[in-house]
Amino acid sequence: MLGKKLVTAQKRGETRALCLGLGMVACSMMMYFFIGITIVPFYTNSVWTTETVCKVLKANIKDKVFCPNSKGSEDEEIFPYPCLQVWVNLTASGQEVMLYQTEDTLEKNPKCSYVPDKLENSKEVKARIETIASNFKKYQTFPCYYDPGGTQTSVILSRLYPSKGLLFAFLWPTLMFTGGCLIIVLVKISQYVSVLSAWQ
Repeated sequence: MLGKKLVTAQKRGETRALCLGLGMVACSMMMYFFIGITIVPFYTNSVWTTETVCKVLKANIKDKVFCPNSKGSEDEEIFPYPCLQVWVNLTASGQEVMLYQTEDTLEKNPKCSYVPDKLENSKEVKARIETIASNFKKYQTFPCYYDPGGTQTSVILSRLYPSKGLLFAFLWPTLMFTGGCLIIVLVKISQYVSVLSAWQ
């Protein structure tokens, strides 16, 4: 009687562990799919792939401009902000080009190097842009990214999804997938050992 109870409990534990392993594998697949349709396209479509050194030539703050939004955005989201324009000397080619914060900045407003987030306090936006401009004047040499193919003549300060960020995004689903497969393998080994012991 006691032996049957132990066998039943063992089978229940194995079933739960097997469901856990299969669930982890399924979740990791969903995470892979989500990363594949969101982050990977941004990474592969970015032409600013080569890192070089940029030297600031001038950093000026122009008059206020309105942030042009993407299609389908509401008018209430449009807000004015000072336009910071940073021109740098591209070490790789010696050209004078405009610097943008990220790939997204160029799409939002190609006239400005930095596009702030919408803030209710316009003074805070102005102070932030002035701080960024002073930092560029203070630290005139820094790494940047450019398009080696020449499709884009501008450069960006940082990529939205660099190689390290992409690898880090794939790290968690990979660990979950590996853990789920390991649990499934251990359950199958346990079942095999149980059957072998019963046969003997």
